[in-house]
Amino acid sequence: MLTLKWVLAILVIATSCLSVLNSFKSRQSKDGKQRGLHASRMNIYMGLMLIFLSILMMLLFTGSSLLVVVCLLFMLLGIFNLFAGMRNRSYYSRLQQEQSR
Repeated sequence: MLTLKWVLAILVIATSCLSVLNSFKSRQSKDGKQRGLHASRMNIYMGLMLIFLSILMMLLFTGSSLLVVVCLLFMLLGIFNLFAGMRNRSYYSRLQQEQSR
């Protein structure tokens, strides 16, 4: 159980760093398609981070109904970000492929 907590903590930190990195790349990009791709990757990593964070919170703290509600909200927000990022990534990838033809 302790190993799972450490793995989840490392995943939260890694996805957080990747989200910040893609956020910077998105803001610095001049091309709109590249900006959209980086923003969609940021959403995917942020969604994964929220999902991992909610699972970690459920494992670390027990016994509170407020905690369950907060974890559920984090999980739903993470799933929404994950799917929105995946949808946007497919859209911008298609735009880039059409441009390269």
